[in-house]
Amino acid sequence: MTNIPPLDLTQQYEIISEKVNTRVQEVLSSGRYIGGSIVDDFEQQFAKYINVSHCVSCNSGTDALFLALRAVNIGLGDEVITTPFTFFATAEVISAVGATPIFIDIDPQTFNLDIQQLELAITEKTKAILPVHLFGQPVDMTQLMAIARSHNLIVIEDCAQATGAEWHQQKVGSFGDIGCFSFFPTKNLGAFGDGGALTTNNQAIAAQVRILKNHGQSAKYFSEHIGINSRLDTIQAAILQVKLPYLDSWNQQRRNLANHYHKFLSNITAVLPPQELAGGICVWNQYTIILKSQDLEATVESHFSNSLRDWVRAQLQNQGIGSAIYYPTPLHLQPIYKFLAHRQLPVVEQVCHQVLSLPMFPELSTLQQEQVVFTLKNCLQEL
Repeated sequence: MTNIPPLDLTQQYEIISEKVNTRVQEVLSSGRYIGGSIVDDFEQQFAKYINVSHCVSCNSGTDALFLALRAVNIGLGDEVITTPFTFFATAEVISAVGATPIFIDIDPQTFNLDIQQLELAITEKTKAILPVHLFGQPVDMTQLMAIARSHNLIVIEDCAQATGAEWHQQKVGSFGDIGCFSFFPTKNLGAFGDGGALTTNNQAIAAQVRILKNHGQSAKYFSEHIGINSRLDTIQAAILQVKLPYLDSWNQQRRNLANHYHKFLSNITAVLPPQELAGGICVWNQYTIILKSQDLEATVESHFSNSLRDWVRAQLQNQGIGSAIYYPTPLHLQPIYKFLAHRQLPVVEQVCHQVLSLPMFPELSTLQQEQVVFTLKNCLQEL
C-alpha cells in the first residue's frame, strides 16, 4: 500500500522538465519578461487549438471572466444566469461588475446547470448566461445556445476546468460570445503559476479586452476606460507552449482513467459514478462520485455523528488515499449571497453533502486506481 494524492504535478514535470527548463532559461536570458513574441505566439497557438479567431491572454481565469463581462458591458441592474455549483469566482466577477448572479439548480448526473430550468429564470433584466463546464464535463451547448439566441442573450463560457473538452466535436470556448480559461497549475493545461485567457470569434470583443486588461489604454499613456493590469507572464506563456502539444494525450489518459473508474465502481451500490452526456467529450479535470445510501448514512450519523461522505473521506485519508470536496457550500448559500437564499435549489444543496472527488491526474496508474477503489469498497463494507 502506497500513499496516493488527489493530484500529483511532479510526475508531469519530470516528463517535460528538459523542455521546460530550456524554454524558461531562454526567457530569463532574453531580459524580456513581460509580453513579447512568446506571449503573442502562445495566443495564436491557443486560438488555433480552440478553433477561434482570437485569444487574449491574461493573469488568471478569474480575470478572464471579469474582463469578459466588462467587454460586453454587463453591469449595474443586469442579471447573469449561472450555476451555484462551481468555484466562487464565477459568481464573484458578476457581482464585481455590479450585476446580479441568478442561480439555477443543477443536473445531478453531470453537475452542470440544468438546461430545463434555464428559460424559466430569464427575465427582462437578464443579459447573459454564464455556463460552467464543471469538472471537464461540457454543458449541452446545443440547447443552451438555442435558448440564448432566442432571447438575444450573451453567452460567456467558463472553461476553467475543461480545456480540450468538446461538444459534438467542437471545443468548449468556441460556442459562446466569449470563452474563459484558467491555467492554474491544477487545470488540464496548467502553468507553473497563475494564468488565463479569453477566446472569441468577435474582433471587437477581443480588441476591447486588450484595452481593458491594460489599464483601459487604447494607446500608451492614453486611457479611455477604467481597466485593470492583467498580463500572462512571458515565462508562463513559454511553459504553456511546451505543454500545449501534450494536452490531447494527457486528456486521453484522463478519459482512460475515468473509464477504469466507471468499471471498478459499477458494483458498489452506495457509489454513483459521474456520467458523460452523449455527444460530449469530458476531459475529467476531476472524477467526482456521489455517495448515496440512506441506510449507510443513518448508520454513520448514529455512530459517528458525521455524514457518510465525510466519514468515507476520513477513512480513505487514514489509509493514505487522498480525495477532495468540490464544493461543500453552494454559491447561493454563501454568506455574501444570503440575500439570494430564498431561491430553492434542492438538487445542489443535497449534492454538496454527497460529492467526493477521487484521485485524478494523467500519470495515475491502473494499479493505484485499484487501490483507491479497493480501499473505498472496504470502508463501505465496514458499515
